[in-house]
Amino acid sequence: MTARSRARHPRRRDGRRRLDHSGRGAAAVVRETMLNTAAAGGALCILLTLAALFFQVSLIMFKTGSMAPTIPAGSLAVVRSVPVAEVRLGDVVTVERQGKLPVTHRVTSVSLSADGHSGVLTMKGDANPVEDPAPYTVSTVRTVLWSAPGLAQWVAKASSPFVLGGVTLAVAALVTWSLWPREEQAGEEHAGQEGRDGEERRTEQLSEAAADA
Repeated sequence: MTARSRARHPRRRDGRRRLDHSGRGAAAVVRETMLNTAAAGGALCILLTLAALFFQVSLIMFKTGSMAPTIPAGSLAVVRSVPVAEVRLGDVVTVERQGKLPVTHRVTSVSLSADGHSGVLTMKGDANPVEDPAPYTVSTVRTVLWSAPGLAQWVAKASSPFVLGGVTLAVAALVTWSLWPREEQAGEEHAGQEGRDGEERRTEQLSEAAADA
């Protein structure tokens, strides 16, 4: 091997080292980004759970267009459970129906009982020409706080058991990958252990030399 070719090898090794460090840096960025995304999703789930427990807030999906154009079909709405005494004319509320799906329409009249613990509501969908056929006797309702069109289908898809199972497996794999020991870390630990062993040997040699003296 000539002197010129020998001089080139350190550059090649340096190039390989730079590529290795660049690849590891890119992998670290991807890993951190995915972990941050998973953490943000987990935090959102925790916030929604706490909101449901302490503030009686939940989500509903609109399958029909009876409240269009205010709330078209396929919308997702945030609702909060409140006593009927807090209901006002013009509020959009969800009421439960015995043996039927809940209905979400606009309140057209409110008649409270003497104690105010229950009441009779008449309601009408914004897209319907007439009021609902019968009034609703309720003690609590869910009032609509906010709604967004087109989100219901995505929430329905995300609630699928297959999607939930896939997300769970993906998060588990991501955590395992992020915590798995890296070759660089293993090399550094090995080098550190060798350094400690060398220091111990030198200390022992110095002690033996001092004893012999």
